Amino acid sequence: MSLIATILYAASAFAQLPERTPGNVEKYKKICREHIYKDMKGMYRNAGGALKYPFLAPGSSQYLDMLWDWDSWLSDVALRQILLEKGTKADREEALKYEQGCVLNSLSYGGMDGWIPIWIERDAPSRKDMLSKRNPWKSNMHKPCLAQHAAFIVKNMNGDAEWLRDNFYTLQAFVDKYWNYHRDKITGLLYWETDEAIGVDNDPSTFFRPQESSGSIFLNCMMYRELLAMEYLAKSLNMNEIGQRYKQEADLLCSSIREHCWDKRDKFYYSVDFNLLPVQKPQVETLQKGDFFLHTGHPRTYDCLIQRFSVWSGFLSMWAGIATPEQAKQMVEKQYRDTTSFNAPCGVRTLSPLEKMYDLRASGNPSSWLGPIWINANYMVFRGLVNYGFKDDAHELAEKTILLLGRNYERFGALHEYYLPENGEPVLNKGFQNWNLLVLNMAAWLDGKEMVTEF
Repeated sequence: MSLIATILYAASAFAQLPERTPGNVEKYKKICREHIYKDMKGMYRNAGGALKYPFLAPGSSQYLDMLWDWDSWLSDVALRQILLEKGTKADREEALKYEQGCVLNSLSYGGMDGWIPIWIERDAPSRKDMLSKRNPWKSNMHKPCLAQHAAFIVKNMNGDAEWLRDNFYTLQAFVDKYWNYHRDKITGLLYWETDEAIGVDNDPSTFFRPQESSGSIFLNCMMYRELLAMEYLAKSLNMNEIGQRYKQEADLLCSSIREHCWDKRDKFYYSVDFNLLPVQKPQVETLQKGDFFLHTGHPRTYDCLIQRFSVWSGFLSMWAGIATPEQAKQMVEKQYRDTTSFNAPCGVRTLSPLEKMYDLRASGNPSSWLGPIWINANYMVFRGLVNYGFKDDAHELAEKTILLLGRNYERFGALHEYYLPENGEPVLNKGFQNWNLLVLNMAAWLDGKEMVTEF
C-alpha cells in the first residue's frame, strides 16, 4: 500500500463511528463530561443593548450573541444537569440570573397583543420598530416553550415564582394569542402563520406551504405542554382559578390532537393540512331554473387532511404525554425501530429516507431538518421512550448519542449543529453547544443517576 493510500485509509478509519460496546460508551461518556464541564460558561452572555438581562446563547460564531426561544430553554435543561453534577452553590446562584434572564428578556419584548419575537439580538430594534415592519397577527412568534422555560426554573426554585409575578400578565397574553388567534376553531388545532423560523425549519409539512395551512404536530405538542406549564405557574402564584382554565384548554387540545393527528393506518402522529375550500351553502338568491350545484348532495365531512410525511416530530406525542400507551407501543414497534426509516446508527433521522424530500446537504436559513441527526431530536425522542417504559430503546438511543458526540469532541475538540445519520460526520457550525449538551442528561439516566428533565 502506498503512503497516500495508507494515510487515506487511516483517515477513513479515524472518521468511523465507534462500535457501540460498553467500553466505548464509558470512554466517550467521560470525554463528553470533561468537555461539557469545562465549556459550561461558554453559553453565558451578559446584559447589554436590547437584552436587559443576562442570558444563555447557543454557541458557535453564527449564534454568538443572540437569545433564541427553544434553544435557551433546552440549553438550560442541560445547564441544570451540569450544575447538579459539578456545580457549587455559588455556581447555581450565578447561573440563576442567566436562566431567568432568558425568560425576562423575551417578556420585555411582549405586550398586550401577545406577540414576542423568536430571537433577540443585542442590537435589535425596539418592539415598536419591529412591529412597524410586520403584522403581529400574520407572522410567527416565539415558540410555545416560554412558559415551559419559566416553569422549569420555578420548579428548580422549589415553586418560587415571585420573580415572574410582575410579568405574568405578559406571559398570559403570549399564550392566549396562540390559543385565540393561531388556532383552527373547527378542529381545535394550532397552525403556523407562515413557514418562517418554525424551529424545524424546512419540515415539508410546513415549509413552502400556504400560510395558516399547517396544523403542525410539533407546534401542537409544544402548545399542549405550554398550557400545562401555565397551569403550574398560575398555581405557584396562588391563581388557582386561572390555572384551572389553562388545564381545561390543555385537555381540549390533547383530545383534538388525538382525534385529528393520529393515523390508524401508519400508527403514527402526523401534521395536518387545513388548506381546504370551505363548505358553503349555494347562493340561492341567484338561482336560475335548471341550475345545478356541485357537491351539495354530499359535502365533505372532514375538517383537515393528514400529511403523511414521516417527520421525527410525530414522536413528540410521546414526549408530551399525548399518545395513549397502546399508540406509543405501535409507534415504537412500527416507526421508531424501523432501520430503513427513522432508526439510524447515530440516532433519529429527522426525516425518513423513504421520503422524496430526504436530503443531507448542509443548509442555513433554513437549517436542514430533512434527515440529519439533531441532538435535541434524539433527546426528546429518548424522553418519550423513557416516559412510556421503552427502556431498552432509550438505552440504545442514549448510547448512540454519547458515541456520536464523544467522537466529535475527540476529533474536533468541539461539537457541531447537526450530523450525518450513518457515520456521524458533522455537517455544519463547529462550536455549536446549545441542546447538544443534553447528552449529559442522557448519560446520567444510563448511569442510574438523577437526571434533570424539562418541565
